[in-house]
Amino acid sequence: MAQTDIGPLTGKHRSNWIRLRTLILLRWVAIAGQLIALAVAQQIYGLRLEVGLCYFAVGISIIGNLIAIFIFPENKRLAEFENLLMVLFDLLQLAFLLFLTGGLNNPFALLLLGPVTISAAVLTARSTLLLCGTAIFLVTVLSEYHLPLKTQQGFILQIPDLFVFGNWTALVIAICFISAYSRRVTSEIHSMSDALSATQLALSREQKLTDLGGVVAAAAHELGTPLATIKLASAELIEELDNFPELREDASLINEQAERCRLILRDMGQAGKDDLHLRQAPLMTVIQEAAEPHIHRGKTVRFMYNPQAGQESEQPAILRQPEIIHGIRNLIQNAVDFARTSVWIECNWTENKISIQITDDGRGFPPHLLGRIGDPFIRQRKSVSEDQQRPEYAGMGLGLFIAKTLLERSGADLTFKNGNGPSFINLDVKHCGAIIEVVWPRTKIDARRGENSISIDQKNKPIQI
Repeated sequence: MAQTDIGPLTGKHRSNWIRLRTLILLRWVAIAGQLIALAVAQQIYGLRLEVGLCYFAVGISIIGNLIAIFIFPENKRLAEFENLLMVLFDLLQLAFLLFLTGGLNNPFALLLLGPVTISAAVLTARSTLLLCGTAIFLVTVLSEYHLPLKTQQGFILQIPDLFVFGNWTALVIAICFISAYSRRVTSEIHSMSDALSATQLALSREQKLTDLGGVVAAAAHELGTPLATIKLASAELIEELDNFPELREDASLINEQAERCRLILRDMGQAGKDDLHLRQAPLMTVIQEAAEPHIHRGKTVRFMYNPQAGQESEQPAILRQPEIIHGIRNLIQNAVDFARTSVWIECNWTENKISIQITDDGRGFPPHLLGRIGDPFIRQRKSVSEDQQRPEYAGMGLGLFIAKTLLERSGADLTFKNGNGPSFINLDVKHCGAIIEVVWPRTKIDARRGENSISIDQKNKPIQI
């Protein structure tokens, strides 16, 4: 399972994930490219360069890499400030080489975008702005101040001033656009990664509870026979020890404690069976189990089921999957959090689909966020007053994302909308807030005739002790 103590979940920056060896490897690649470019410029094109200064600039990068290799461990992870210094050094080194080789007349000026892109991808916004500002400053300086490129005959190679200005404009725009674009894309990826980690954690926790319930029920069932044997044997001893009061008292104690253990295990087995251990259950049973943690939080939660006209009246039995229970639970929690007084949960089914509709009488979803509901870290109905009223549910905007992800994993389609009136005839209210509809193809979750149906001999049997 992916780590969950990351990114926005703990405030740690992802720049701390970058290994020193990664930047060292990238710098070796840059050094090799610079040496090749200098050699080609001299040997093939016959350009007169400040060779000593050029190789001095490259040598500084080589020395820096060697120091990093021999001083620091290979798997060292760089802090935010260390990453900033590494990228800033590469930017300044490249700018110095461009100064020696024609400034913006050099087509390799485009490589200034490399450090900027790296900073936008891994560093904080403050560090990225610093790198971008530095890059723009260096580009501006290089447009005016640089050593000209000369041939062996003494001819100066330079492009018209208009093209130099065009290169400067293009580089400035590219620095701003690429840094903003890279940061936005990587931020989306990182947010999704963090949210999926939280989702996996929630599903793992639910699965552990399911496994625990199964273990409890199985243990209760297996221990029933030995306890019954102990109880029977102790009862026989009580009858045979009438002439030995002390021993008879001990046998009675054994019988009482065996009975006590039997009752405890019966309750445990029943709890495991009723709450977690069943692999299938009636639709409303599963929904009520999911809602159970939130039905006593000061809001009225009403349950209804209405098979569509012409359909079977008996509730379908559905799979009791952790993702379904946890996903529905998160949706109900969201409705209870923002309801004024009441939440309605209606179940419907047809021959081909099973649907759940959760409605509250709150103020609904903000219209401008309806298309984004289900994205990670979106606090769709958050206000300052609600934060003060419900500090324990301020959250991080992951509840609906986790619910949507888990339910879609089970084959469901989710729809989020607002209601201006009762969404179905059973609601005796004048205004409905948010409406969340979950629809499954019946074959996905039907425990009797679906893709993952449970045969009769696979069903859990009542635990008898």
